[in-house]
Amino acid sequence: MFAQFPDCPKCDGGKLLPLSDYGRDGATIRYKAWVCASPECGFLIRIDNGEVSFGRALAQSRK
Repeated sequence: MFAQFPDCPKCDGGKLLPLSDYGRDGATIRYKAWVCASPECGFLIRIDNGEVSFGRALAQSRK
């Protein structure tokens, strides 16, 4: 069975996909960000240090 992902609130054509990361101490942070699967859309919801940001442009990490 496949997971059901929410529709993108910006484009209504893509699905929001969850992304995870690791914290400073190596602990897993599940669903740190949600991004639209449509490359043309670029919608993003992200949590950083307890603050939620919306719609920042997607970019490749320099790390």
